[in-house]
This record gives sequence, C-alpha cells and structure tokens, in this order.
Amino acid sequence: MTDWQQRFDSRIMRSIGMPLAKLERGDGAWVWDDSGKRYLDFLAGIAVNALGHAHPVFVEAVSAQAAKLAHVSNYFTTEPALELAERITRLAGAGDEGRAWFGNSGAEANEAAFKLARLNNSGGARTRMLALVDGFHGRTMGSLALTGKPHMRDPFEPLPGGVEHIPATIEALEAELDDAVSALILEPIQGEAGVVELPPGFLEAARELTHRHGALLIVDEIQTGAGRTGAWFGFQHAGITPDAITVAKGIGGGIPIGGLVTFGRASSLYTKGQHGSTFGGNPLATAVANAVLGEIERADLVGNAARRGAQLRERILALGSSLVAGVRGRGLLVGVGLDEPVAARVVAAAMDEGLIVNAANDSTIRIAPPLIIGDVELDEFDARFGRALERVAAA
Repeated sequence: MTDWQQRFDSRIMRSIGMPLAKLERGDGAWVWDDSGKRYLDFLAGIAVNALGHAHPVFVEAVSAQAAKLAHVSNYFTTEPALELAERITRLAGAGDEGRAWFGNSGAEANEAAFKLARLNNSGGARTRMLALVDGFHGRTMGSLALTGKPHMRDPFEPLPGGVEHIPATIEALEAELDDAVSALILEPIQGEAGVVELPPGFLEAARELTHRHGALLIVDEIQTGAGRTGAWFGFQHAGITPDAITVAKGIGGGIPIGGLVTFGRASSLYTKGQHGSTFGGNPLATAVANAVLGEIERADLVGNAARRGAQLRERILALGSSLVAGVRGRGLLVGVGLDEPVAARVVAAAMDEGLIVNAANDSTIRIAPPLIIGDVELDEFDARFGRALERVAAA
C-alpha cells in the first residue's frame, strides 16, 4: 500500500472501497493525481462537474460569495437563494405556481420528495407509493426505501413502508396505479442501473395514469438534470409536465446542493414547519449554483451536450471493439454495454491509459464527461478508450 492508501484504510469509514487514485488538482476535463499523472475525466464526479474543473465562473462565484456571506440558517433568506429558486423553476417550466426547496444533496432532495408524497393523502386512503425496479434514489433510509435494488436495501430493513417497486413497463403501470397510490417516482434514465432509458411512451403513460388517479408524478433528475441529456431536464424529452422533480449533482457544478421543485397543486402541499435544513439554500451554495446554471445557459452547454453526446456514441461504435455490444443514453450520459462482464477490467485499463470512466455494473461502462467537452477531448477519449478496450479484449 502507498502512504495515502494506508491512511485511507486506517481512518476512512469502510462503507466505500479503496479509491482509484489520490487526485490533487484539475483543469477543464483533466485531473492530475499525486504522482503527477494526468487523466481525462469522463466521469465528472458522477455527472456533477458540469463545467469541468476550476472553471473561472465557478471559482469566481465561490470566492466572491465566500467573501460576503456563506451561511445564514433558514431563519433568513438571501438574494442568491431567491434568484436560484426563480431560475430553476423557470428552467424546469414550472410556471407561476412553481416552488423550490433547497437541501445539500440528491438523497436529501428525494427525502423531501418522499415526504411530499405522504402529504398527497388528504383523505387518508393513499397508503401506497410506487417506484421502479433497479431505480436508485439515494442511501438515506427514506431514499433507500425508494431505491429498487434489494442488495442495497436488505441490510437496512425495515425501511419506511408503503413503497412498492414495479417493472418499468407500461403494463405494470396500468396494473398497479390506482386511487390508493400517493405518488410514482422514477428516473428518466436509470443511471445506476447501467444508463437504461425508460421504454418509449412510458413517461407519457405515467403522466396520464398518475393524473387520472390523483397521484403525484415525481421525476428524479439528480443525474439527468442541468443539461446532461441534451435538455435542461430529462422529462422534457417526453413533452410532459410532472408534479415535482428532484435535482442535485450538476446544478452546483461541484458544490454540494440538492433541491425539490414542485409544479401546480404540488406546490401547496408543504406547510410551515413540515420540512427544513440548517444548511439548505445557504448563500454560498446557491450563488455557485446560479453561476453554474447561468454559464450552462449562456454558453449553450445543453446544446453542446446533445451534439457532443451524439458524436461520442458514434465514435464508441466506430472503435469496432469486439467487447462493445451497444451504446445507450442521451446527451452526455452514455452507457456502453459490454458483451462480457468485464467492466471493472475496462475501468482499470482506462485508468492505466489516463482515462476516468465508471463501471455502472459488471457489463456497463458509464460515461458522463463535463458539458464543456469539444473535439480535442473527444479525440483523446477515442485513443485512450480504444486502447483500454483492446487491452481487455486481448487478455
């Protein structure tokens, strides 16, 4: 073990494995480890670093706000918090009734959504909540109850009750959605399941059925939001309007922030004192999120995600690797399906080649680069990912 690995092993909680490297600094789509080796970062902190590393807009926003006001608690508000609420409801198309609540992470955002669903029960008969098999919504007790992965849930049972997990099929929706359901929560693309898109027409059917039965449609946009899929939010590809969305990751570009955005009648469900966070919506995080989202909008990085994502998928297929079974996803959230369960070996080979990608499961490589990438980064990706695939195939 290296010195830093020994330090990690002796002091960091063993809820995560040994890190792949000890990173020291970053610039754009590149990072350097403690030995000086440079890596092309095509994971972006798991779809977080929308502007890449050390972007001048991010750095300036952190510095300027930290020099003025960083924290005030939820007894007060600040201009950055108000501006972010106005901005994110506008980008989501939430209309005049749209409202936002801010926390510190995606899991917290989904906890807020879970409680929102429980409030959609004025008659007391809505005892069920639906989520999807293989969905991932976080690791806190409430968000874990929503997560459709038994291996994550089982060690922590009993979890908060009333949640049922159904397959991502329209037939299952039609069979299970009734007047006893308070809400359906789903990801437009299941990132942790291997970048798996919902079947055609699924979101539209979910919207029609939840509306018919008075249930809330809650869309988890934590990984798919902030332009990642080539639209501001994944649900917008389907042309629907949900009752609520949860956001985090890319909206802060690296600073911890999450949130719940509500639409229409869902905006009136929470009342005073029913939810809160000491740090949620603090001026530092909201100022940075404003700057990040503002830069994404100014530089049309949503459009760049759509264009570069299409090129990236074409380039992966053009590599002609015998290991690649197909490519999934939208925009710059890409899943590379493998013919064999060798994803961990591909990730290791890629690291050796100076490329950071992720094994979403044994047979899927997840790719989620910064939204700023261009021709240079795509060319570098081609070379490094191609060599990594060749090494694993040859072995």
